Amino acid sequence: MLKVLTVSSDEIVYQIKLYCQISSVVEGILTRKIIARAALEAGIKVEASELQQAADGLRLMNKLTSADATWSWLQKHSLSLDEFEELVYATVISSKLAQHLFVEKVEPFFVEHQLNYAQVIMYEVVLDDFDLAMELFYALAEGEMSFHEVAHQYIQDTELRRKGGYRGILHRTDLRPEISATVFAATPPQIVKPILTSIGAHLILVEELIEPQLDEMLRLKILSDLFSEWLQRQIEQVEIVTNLA
Repeated sequence: MLKVLTVSSDEIVYQIKLYCQISSVVEGILTRKIIARAALEAGIKVEASELQQAADGLRLMNKLTSADATWSWLQKHSLSLDEFEELVYATVISSKLAQHLFVEKVEPFFVEHQLNYAQVIMYEVVLDDFDLAMELFYALAEGEMSFHEVAHQYIQDTELRRKGGYRGILHRTDLRPEISATVFAATPPQIVKPILTSIGAHLILVEELIEPQLDEMLRLKILSDLFSEWLQRQIEQVEIVTNLA
């Protein structure tokens, strides 16, 4: 037989305080208020069709394919139907405000920072011994070994070894500055001379450099980043007074 335990609102607040989550909750509240105020000042309106589309998207994202599933989800999160509609509205107004503030700034930002969006496909073996890394580099250059053989012999991590040291598609910002400078100056396919960092000696095969393209996915990312930075600046300008009494 299931036991019934009651959790009060005071206990929820205490739990949030006890596990140091107050600041993140407060920041979320401030974010919602800042967005609402800025949208009002900008005269941004939300159409019924936009709300319906956002509600459908939210249900799809949470796999709420039936009325019963939706009702169970609302109960799980202690949301009324009105509060669900408010959540949908907040999602739409946030998106429209971001578009209003920054849609015209995405392309100039991309042009100015496009080097940060360049990508590389690379393989990497990190060694403790720089002299060994140099020996292997020359062995690779002479064709005495393949990079896959080096990876199979010297990589300790099982999964990475199975992939032959494949690191995937990385942005410049995913790499240490001393590594990215060399990697993005390479002429693929190229094995660059070992690079020494605090981690070890990095032996890297640059397979391909991918020039940045301002596609729809990148547009949305830049828009989101610009909006997030703007929100953070707005929050930093607010004097926060919390009242949990």
